[in-house]
Amino acid sequence: MQNKLITLLLLVFSVNYFCQLTANLESNAQYYIDDKKIKLSEVESSQRFRSNNYLNLNYKLNDFTFGAQLESYAPKALLNYSPAFKETNVGTYFINYNNEKAGIDVTLGHFYEEFGSGLALRLWEDKQLGIANSLLGGRIKYTDPDQIITIKALMGKQRTGFELTKGLISGLDAEIKLDSLARANKVHTTIGFSYVNKYEDNKDNTFYPKSVEVYSSRVKMEYSKFNLEFEYLYKTKDNIKQISVLDSNNLFSGNAFYLNLSYATERFGIIANIRRLENFNFYSQRDQIGNIYNNAVLNYVPALTKQFDYSLANIYVYQAQPQLTFSPQKKAGEIGSQFDIFYKIKKGTVLGGKYGTDIAFNISNWYSLRGTYRSYINDYNDYKTDFFTLGEKYYSDQSFDIRTRLKENWKIALVLINQYYNTYRTEETLGNVKAQTIVVDNIYRFSKSSLKVELQHQWANSYHGNWVAGLAEYNFRKNWSFFINDLYNYGNSDGKNKLHYYTSGIVFRKNSSRVQASYGRQRGGLLCVGGVCRFVPESAGLSLGISTNF
Repeated sequence: MQNKLITLLLLVFSVNYFCQLTANLESNAQYYIDDKKIKLSEVESSQRFRSNNYLNLNYKLNDFTFGAQLESYAPKALLNYSPAFKETNVGTYFINYNNEKAGIDVTLGHFYEEFGSGLALRLWEDKQLGIANSLLGGRIKYTDPDQIITIKALMGKQRTGFELTKGLISGLDAEIKLDSLARANKVHTTIGFSYVNKYEDNKDNTFYPKSVEVYSSRVKMEYSKFNLEFEYLYKTKDNIKQISVLDSNNLFSGNAFYLNLSYATERFGIIANIRRLENFNFYSQRDQIGNIYNNAVLNYVPALTKQFDYSLANIYVYQAQPQLTFSPQKKAGEIGSQFDIFYKIKKGTVLGGKYGTDIAFNISNWYSLRGTYRSYINDYNDYKTDFFTLGEKYYSDQSFDIRTRLKENWKIALVLINQYYNTYRTEETLGNVKAQTIVVDNIYRFSKSSLKVELQHQWANSYHGNWVAGLAEYNFRKNWSFFINDLYNYGNSDGKNKLHYYTSGIVFRKNSSRVQASYGRQRGGLLCVGGVCRFVPESAGLSLGISTNF
């Protein structure tokens, strides 16, 4: 009897504690093949099976949380991930203490953080982009009982692969809610200040700055249906990169400002974003400046353009241009804006129809900073920019999106997109492109299944030429999906490059688990998530993706 009681107590103890253990498993694998049109390089073909695997574990005990992420890139990482991701190891680990009543949050180990809009500091992970730039060190956050003041302080070294960069990062962020102090009821105002320092020993090269600092101030105001956010940042002198060589003779400061204005009602909304970046790259290790893998990036500089859901609209995708260079091109950054307008037409009207109609219109325009550039003896360079004058156009798009129901079970969307893409400035290749894209998107629901049919066409005056694309996706038995899609570059001036990029696959979902198997071709180009991009090479093969929580 006594043994049974002890066993029962142990069982209750185990359930009480181990039920607070959560885990997430994600695995993406691909077997690459050579087909008639797409072949791997000699280096790539040395390992045709590749996979990225992540096991994340978190255990909560009262106010403490313990976490770790095991990562495996075996036999090698998927194509064009950073070489720093290799083999199997513990990627991140941490201990967190969070006492909400006292307003104290302390983390030792790896952590992610964001100051303001992220232009001063953003530490985050995106497995699809190959970004994992946490800090290993310590962070403390304090919020007063009235939640008026929030202060964050941190210090550590940044992760790159399973190693750490050379720079020591420290930062301080403070945010104050002025309306709480002033007891304002209608206008809500918050101000914030950020400071980030990257310290890196310059060793024998006294031209390199030991410290690079970013100072930021911001304000956020809300009144009725209006919202305003403004942030200004200044970066102290730092190295720049000329082609692939770090320039030790030229040190320049940088600055940035960001303005967001919005107005929203139940049926109408407008959002305006304006941003100017001048020499505003920020890395934790100087020799990583401008690398193609986003290694050692400390801040978040997304492209402020429409994030399209359709494949042809993402052929000519813009990347933010914050960098200062004198070679191979002379440019100092970017300036531009994005406007989004939304309107919901009432149902029962001529234009709204029986079910109502949603209309969205977007305009984005991005330019270089107009200025003068001078080169002197001993490879010394200098420049001066006009603050608000627009330079050469980098990119623009205008899109019109209309969505409605033709029947209770039939949704339809019509999307029209016009794009201008300066390949010389954004990709440092020749020429520019003007492209127009039309998309018709249908979703039809049956009693126990649904069918999605998507048709796209793109006219382009140069570069790849015209494209046509189609997608069909059938969802059935609640948990299953089958899809097939194809992108065909029928207008390519080079007959050898008139390719079909086809893919077909099946997906199974149940609760928090998802399994996808597919076969087909991957179009080479930029893969973007939230305005941040990485280049993916052209490839073909079989893919398997698994994700689950337990």
